[in-house]
Amino acid sequence: MLLNETGEPEENKNVPSSNIKELGQIQVPGMTDRIYCLPIIGQIEGHQILPAQSKTTKYEHIIPQLLAVEQNPNAEGILVILNTAGGDVEAGLAIAEMISSLSKPSVSLVLGGGHSIGIPIAVSCTKSFIAPTGTMTVHPIRYTGLVINGHQQFEYLRKMQDRVNQFIYSHSQIAPEKLEKFMFTTGELAQDIGTILVGQEAVDAGLIQAVGGVKEAFQELNSLIPPKPEE
Repeated sequence: MLLNETGEPEENKNVPSSNIKELGQIQVPGMTDRIYCLPIIGQIEGHQILPAQSKTTKYEHIIPQLLAVEQNPNAEGILVILNTAGGDVEAGLAIAEMISSLSKPSVSLVLGGGHSIGIPIAVSCTKSFIAPTGTMTVHPIRYTGLVINGHQQFEYLRKMQDRVNQFIYSHSQIAPEKLEKFMFTTGELAQDIGTILVGQEAVDAGLIQAVGGVKEAFQELNSLIPPKPEE
């Protein structure tokens, strides 16, 4: 809901309906919001279109929003809300790289889950939080589909895994050997390898910086935004 200068509700007649349909938001960063909230929910959709019944975040919708935040002088910080099961590895890594390269402070908050390729996005921000009941699933890259030329495909997946791991190492406090241990643990996930970290466990592991919720995330982001110079 938008408020006018007197604090009363006001309709925004300038917002095209396509913004709601395409971006899932009432507004895009072309207004006067000081802090922009970017939700990343469901599976991250990249090069492959997921079934219509799947809840998805399309990376081609995220990119223009991040560019708009960077260019908008009124946007002073960005809050990234995560509840994702992962998805397209390259799309997720591209989003993480863009967030980490913003010139403005950013804070991530994992609510529900920040699984798989959601981990690089969570750690890409200036400060990261996870809700006490939030979870993060750490596992190797998985591939479904036809594999042609097995050796070359294996090398491609290995290099992609290295890219993801390197990003996590450079944007969090987790040690490489600990991340690999979590990735290849057996017994926690059905018919799979990996580790589920809940709330404080993700902080203790060095992936996330603090346990908190919306209040703590906003407080931290406000503290990261530099004060405006006095005129």
